Amino acid sequence: MDRLITIYLAYAEDALTQHYEVLQVPTGSSIYTVLKDAGWLARFTDLGAWCETVRMLDTPDNKHWRVGIYAQKQPLSYIVQPFDRIEVYRSLEADPMKQRKAKTPPKKPHVRKPRIKKSKR
Repeated sequence: MDRLITIYLAYAEDALTQHYEVLQVPTGSSIYTVLKDAGWLARFTDLGAWCETVRMLDTPDNKHWRVGIYAQKQPLSYIVQPFDRIEVYRSLEADPMKQRKAKTPPKKPHVRKPRIKKSKR
């Protein structure tokens, strides 16, 4: 019989909706197996579709990777360890750098004041 370990699943679907589960899974389970057995691939259809397209990749894609362990991107084949938290990342609606720049007021151009020459008397 497989020994069970405790792991966590976390997903912030949007700013107001968060999902969190504590699960007992068999030792040797992969991220993909945990997500599938927990029903998350069927529950979150875009996550399920994404998993099917990248399931065989061994190296996470830097920009559009959707899962990780404690903020470290991991392939779906990663074998979970006791007390790992599998995090499902959502796509960003906007680039954070562009958002920050949009919030800051534009800088006024620096205008040098003309120097007034003092006359020698």
